[in-house]
Amino acid sequence: MYEYISGALVEIAPAYAIIETGGVGYFINISLSTFSEIEKLEKVKLFLHHIVREDAELLYGFSSKMERDLFRLLISVSGVGGNTARMILSTYSPTELRNIIATGNATLLKNVKGLGLKTAQKIIVDLSGKMLDISSHNACENILAAAQHPQAFDEALAALVMLGFTKAASEKVLQKIFKADTSLSVEEAIRSALKQL
Repeated sequence: MYEYISGALVEIAPAYAIIETGGVGYFINISLSTFSEIEKLEKVKLFLHHIVREDAELLYGFSSKMERDLFRLLISVSGVGGNTARMILSTYSPTELRNIIATGNATLLKNVKGLGLKTAQKIIVDLSGKMLDISSHNACENILAAAQHPQAFDEALAALVMLGFTKAASEKVLQKIFKADTSLSVEEAIRSALKQL
């Protein structure tokens, strides 16, 4: 129904963005990959996927068509919903995910929170032949400066809690991550935490 949205970025967090266009603010669910692409921008353009449920209408936004295509393929697999697909795309970049599916690495895919080995194997079986259909150009990746972010810990913690993890478990993992490397960006810290939680 909707192809994309373009407008002012009013608010952003690792799990969502609010974009204002035509006097209306749209709440859009995003992945960490998209968050890292748009967090510093004032005006953004996101490719959309619209999900209508009995109790809600949800918009998912992506910084690239490739990421949206991957999202749509993921939710076409039985047992994978919008939030699970977003969690997968938050754990792995579109390029990493394409490689995982193309090489049939179910063990790596099941590291995503809430994804068991059977579902990971089902995703690979259902989608392995479809990876060639997705444009092979890599989504533009912003390389964030490895500068220390004093708020990175708090922002990463808030994002993990928003994604459904307990605060205590998230704090424990983040403390370990930041102890090893204090220069991590919010996105890097969350990616590391998602692989350990």
